[in-house]
Amino acid sequence: MANEKKVCVITGAGGVLCSTFAKEMAKQGMAVALLDLNERAAQAVADEIVAAGGTAKAYATNVLDKAVLEDVHAKVLSDLGPCTILINGAGGNSPKATTVHETYEQGDEARDDIATFFNLDAKGFGFVFDLNIMGTLLPTQVFAPDMIGRAGCSILNVSSMNAYRPLTKIPAYSAAKAGISNLTQWLAVHFAPAGIRVNAIAPGFFATNQNRALLFNEDGTPTPRTHKILAATPMKRFGEAEELLGALRFLTDSKESAFVTGIVLPVDGGFSAYSGV
Repeated sequence: MANEKKVCVITGAGGVLCSTFAKEMAKQGMAVALLDLNERAAQAVADEIVAAGGTAKAYATNVLDKAVLEDVHAKVLSDLGPCTILINGAGGNSPKATTVHETYEQGDEARDDIATFFNLDAKGFGFVFDLNIMGTLLPTQVFAPDMIGRAGCSILNVSSMNAYRPLTKIPAYSAAKAGISNLTQWLAVHFAPAGIRVNAIAPGFFATNQNRALLFNEDGTPTPRTHKILAATPMKRFGEAEELLGALRFLTDSKESAFVTGIVLPVDGGFSAYSGV
């Protein structure tokens, strides 16, 4: 039986950042639908929310399969009600779309023993692009109709610092996140007549399960890449997932941000403002 609570649908909800988003939206009194390819991870978060007195349900979801999304949408409608806020959090990178070298080194074009730009797996590159771009487009196509004609509805995408300045080694992810920022603006314009606001958060550097291997050695010590990141971050530390929640609350609050649409809000410890000099 659908209830009268606002419903927040979150993709990638089993991850470090989006699970934190899910818990916060539940604290705000919303019923939360946790969508993730890893149903066990999403279920663990749903169980935690329910144990704290909130309303949440987990759904095994492939954000790249529209038929699956439509099936999940029907279940969410039946279990919780129509979507009020959609958070497109599913995304990420892949080792198959990551180069070993930060910049070209002599002979890279002839090597096949390491991942260089020249031998990057096209399917791996395409997967990363699809996971981020199509993984935002398809859920929006499926859940946005719930919002048409209803007050207080919005969509929140997850961009990245990569959208402002591409990071070395991860060309597919950088290009995809630049696409997310652009798509966010496009969607904001497109849905303005329908009263649906569309914005994005651009996190700086947060330690998550996806990037941990790039940031820390097996013994827990920081990698050279981590030293570079912190040197380029004026606050000299990684962000904590909870430090995204102020931006989350603001951009999804239909009163506080009623006239805000089409923006990408950095939460980055000053990374985007620092020239390195």
